Amino acid sequence: MEALTGHVDDQPRVVHWSPGLAAQRRDRAIVALESSVFAQGLPVPANREAHRRMCEAVLAHHAAPAVLAVLRGVPTIGLEGDDLERFLRRDGVTKVSARDLGWAAARALDGATTVAASLALCTASGLDVFATGGIGGVHREPPYDESADLLELARSPVIAVCAGAKSVLNLAATLERLESYGVAVIGFGTDEFPGFFARHTRLAVTASTDDPAVIAQAFRTHRDLGRPGAMLVVQPPPADTALDAQLVEDAVRRALGEARDAGVKGGAVTPFLLAAVDRETRGASLQANLALLEANAALAARIAVALREAG
Repeated sequence: MEALTGHVDDQPRVVHWSPGLAAQRRDRAIVALESSVFAQGLPVPANREAHRRMCEAVLAHHAAPAVLAVLRGVPTIGLEGDDLERFLRRDGVTKVSARDLGWAAARALDGATTVAASLALCTASGLDVFATGGIGGVHREPPYDESADLLELARSPVIAVCAGAKSVLNLAATLERLESYGVAVIGFGTDEFPGFFARHTRLAVTASTDDPAVIAQAFRTHRDLGRPGAMLVVQPPPADTALDAQLVEDAVRRALGEARDAGVKGGAVTPFLLAAVDRETRGASLQANLALLEANAALAARIAVALREAG
């Protein structure tokens, strides 16, 4: 693997690129993908389908997908081959947020990166575009529980493409926190902050476009001005798989009751709620999740290519 070395704030960094991606990165736009959605977020075998659909969507738009992970303690750009298979099978793979990267490296762990950890690796390796499903945010219960994704977005100069924040969260509070942290939120094909499974939330965003080149231009200016945070590009889930907002809300409220009764807390809350919502919607939320992951990967590739073409 190729090592990329340098310094950020006088701290040494080493990020390894897989051989397959190292050969491509000089000639092709790269789209970073988190690995936690495959190793922890989605059930088997839907995780494998999500990986296939996201990678194919990126390739179809003439970019290269790069799954980020910690591989035997090494922060890695481009999880491939047998190592990828281990992550998809979940053989001894731990969930790694941004705070855990150093520990995972010191302990030589296999770690699947969350949105926060993926953003940190994008910053360390110079990757400009990242695609995911939905970001973390401010929880409904308890309200002081906030995802590390928010703070990492505030200090990662990356274009992050998503379908808003996960529906199980407090979306209004999440959007306010993004504003407080100075994270630019751009609607793609919408003037609303999407609700992950649902297309409409009535939460307005202050900027919108349907042109990837405009996003690329805005990001270049954003970066040239030395802005430290991300540009969050949000697009609604595909219309043919999106769920009714009230259906989602009712399912989330029932899932929150289940979580309280089961004593679920901390990092286990979001996966528990998403699984409960999937049961409530009889699998419809899982299909929406797969579709929006694919759509976000495709949009991220279009933006990455536009950014590269703009020089």
